Amino acid sequence: MRGRRPSNSGPPCGRIRRRTFLSDVGLGFTGLALGAMMQREGLARSEHEGAGAVVGPHFAPRASSVIWIFLSGGVSHLETWDPKPLLNRYAGKTYDDTGMPSPFKSPLFRERSRAVVGEDRTHSQIFPLQVGFKKYGEAGVEVSDWWPQLATCVDDIAFVRSMYTTDNDHAAEFQMHHGRHKLDEKQPVLGSWIHYGLGTLNENLPQFVFLGQYKDPRVRENFSADYLGPQHSGVELSLDPKNPLAFGRRLDSVSVEEQAAEFSFIRDLNGLAAVEYPEDDALRARVRAYELAFRMQRSVPEAMSLDEESPETQRLYGIDEESTAIYGRRLLAARRLAERGVRFTLVYLSDYGEWDSHNQLKDLHARSCARVDRPIAGLLKDLKRRGLTDDVTVVCCTEFGRTPGLEVRNGVVAGATGRDHHPHAFTVWFAGAGIRGGTVHGATDELGFHAVESPHYVTDIHATTLHLLGLDPRRLDVPGRKRLEIDYGRPIQEILS
Repeated sequence: MRGRRPSNSGPPCGRIRRRTFLSDVGLGFTGLALGAMMQREGLARSEHEGAGAVVGPHFAPRASSVIWIFLSGGVSHLETWDPKPLLNRYAGKTYDDTGMPSPFKSPLFRERSRAVVGEDRTHSQIFPLQVGFKKYGEAGVEVSDWWPQLATCVDDIAFVRSMYTTDNDHAAEFQMHHGRHKLDEKQPVLGSWIHYGLGTLNENLPQFVFLGQYKDPRVRENFSADYLGPQHSGVELSLDPKNPLAFGRRLDSVSVEEQAAEFSFIRDLNGLAAVEYPEDDALRARVRAYELAFRMQRSVPEAMSLDEESPETQRLYGIDEESTAIYGRRLLAARRLAERGVRFTLVYLSDYGEWDSHNQLKDLHARSCARVDRPIAGLLKDLKRRGLTDDVTVVCCTEFGRTPGLEVRNGVVAGATGRDHHPHAFTVWFAGAGIRGGTVHGATDELGFHAVESPHYVTDIHATTLHLLGLDPRRLDVPGRKRLEIDYGRPIQEILS
């Protein structure tokens, strides 16, 4: 007696069910290309997006790409963009000696302090400025002597001197990118929200790129998409011209045609698995990654080929000097990627924790400034001369500032020559598309301790960046994921042109 056909078997004669066929095609290259085109036309939504969301700009954008420069470890706002002469006047004295209210007794200190590391970070002895300042540009913006090249660009820069965050330790680095405190649930980083909300400008390049090197694996949190899914995470690219895309180089022994057939076969296998596991976001991301990697094998090497640039351009970025070469190359690569349609490039322009000058601040900050001053100024000047300041916004930020007083550990001040972590006040700056240059917005108190005039939490930086790209952060919510009011931030209208 013949057995009955199992109820979950396919149709007879090898024919394919209509739903299976459509699902398979939809997960293949043709489906992805069609989906991308539909997204650009606003006809399709991501599987995560709510009913009110649209793919693409929510309103007319002011910029098409962002280069986000990050300086790890905590740059001293006091020795860079926010000079406080009273630090010299009261050097060596305590806060009580100044006759001014103690900043530790201010309600702001309690409101904005949320320690992860339970170490006592209070301090009392005021530390003088370790560098001089001069005024530059039409607005007479004060810039420290450690930034002679970037000082010539101040008429193109908007400084926000009133930033604050809440983490007193180095998880503040990741807080700068995803907006949440270490003790709270993480959120997707800014670059991932941009990728999620806008889609692609170039089918052959990733839309969110990370340029940098690091030894601490936690740095990956800076380009993690978290619950948006791995397809929205940043893609690490290398400056190695022989291998700019890790694990993406085609072997010399394999022809383009052979590799295309191989990827086609992999796509078919993934498509079959996707029918069986239709809710597997990781699988969907893997399919997209395979196909994007295939296209990127030709596009990425060309985009990262800095030798195509003139010697004059390479000198502009400081590539001709050993101390500035690596950072100059990263920023030049970021400009080339922006030209080719990459939406968001995170440039890790330091070693992990490089600016964390608990001691020897004068020597260490002077060295670090010298490594990045010329490359950053070169980027701004290069964008301007190429007419890209109408398309590309540059953001330069760090995780927090540094204390007005001397570093104190275990109650010992003797021998201290640096400043401790300071989440209560620091400076970030913007330049390029949509930015009103020569602007100084917000202010800290007389000693640079608290952000007191127009204070901004880190997600205001996110909201400003999204606004320039035509995105409303409140329309980027994901069903089932609750965001806090502070997660949305608000655009800093005062610095917009």
